[in-house]
Amino acid sequence: MTAIKFSAADLYRDRAGVHLDLLVDNPGLAETFLSTWDPAKKYVAELKEYRERRSLDANAFCWLLIGKLADYYHVTPEEVYRQNIQRLGTYQVLPIREDAADHFRDIWESKGTGWIVQEMGKSKLPGYVNLRCWYGSSTYNSKEMSVLLDNIIDECKAAGIPTETPEEIARMKEEWNR
Repeated sequence: MTAIKFSAADLYRDRAGVHLDLLVDNPGLAETFLSTWDPAKKYVAELKEYRERRSLDANAFCWLLIGKLADYYHVTPEEVYRQNIQRLGTYQVLPIREDAADHFRDIWESKGTGWIVQEMGKSKLPGYVNLRCWYGSSTYNSKEMSVLLDNIIDECKAAGIPTETPEEIARMKEEWNR
């Protein structure tokens, strides 16, 4: 997949049809795509608002606080992380054949600690079960990571665990959004 950021767009029509014209941020990337483009194939363009990926600082700070919560609750950091993912994270409900559910779970959960599968019971489809499947925070953008981090900070405060000052937290969030 090629992801090309753009800062302006326009539509124009001609005899061939309607065209979407994009002012791309990286012309070289667009040229590389066009040089490998096969006109005999169909392509899909997915347009969505650009969001910076979360920073490694956010991830490190998140895990530092998770470790403090784990010590406080006398559980593993993974348990604290997984509880927060299940409480706040993005998930999908998928119907999976009953005989394939365990294999699917193994594959999904092998992606990382936050990739969680929970069986919800039988599906409306005969021979299927519904699985709630959470995505790990490695897929989160800066906004989603900020929500997760805010929740962990609030949990630390409720437990009397010191966190960074509000000014330091605001500075880090500003860096993530850049």
